[in-house]
Amino acid sequence: MKESLLAFIDTETTGLNPDVHEIIELALIVCKQISVPGRGPKIEIIKEYEWKIKPARIDLAQEDALRINGYNETDWMFAYDLRPVMEEFAKATQSCTFVSHNLAFDYPFVINAFKRSDVDSKMHYAKIDTISVAFARLYDVTQATAFSLRALCELFKIENAKAHTALADTRALVAIYKKLMNA
Repeated sequence: MKESLLAFIDTETTGLNPDVHEIIELALIVCKQISVPGRGPKIEIIKEYEWKIKPARIDLAQEDALRINGYNETDWMFAYDLRPVMEEFAKATQSCTFVSHNLAFDYPFVINAFKRSDVDSKMHYAKIDTISVAFARLYDVTQATAFSLRALCELFKIENAKAHTALADTRALVAIYKKLMNA
């Protein structure tokens, strides 16, 4: 795992159920881990990706999810179909370790997107959930009373002006991971 690339991933979706709802925005930041003796790895960004994805079943979407994620037909007019996105995503994440904030949410949506598009994932089997890492690393930090992305951004003084957009949240995720890992 120390040698694998890290795939920092965030999804914005049409709801909370990965079996019913779908990804409408997907972001990926691929990073290299550079070993630094005596401390956490240095994290070097290799490439960023961002896709708006056409929802196939917008009629099943939850209104709150669409509002929170800023969905509107105009901004998604030129969105991509799911299959080409997942083909590019699979290529970009090959052998990478999946990293997300709230893995239990993002991972099932990504796996279902692979299934729905009939594209195979070639990611490393390991996964990192930054909520778990934050809880473990910050357990004794009095100011750490919550572990949401927003709460950790506030704690570490990381600006995330466009929260609930996939790329902005993924950039914040990378910054939080660097703080947690002393990178």
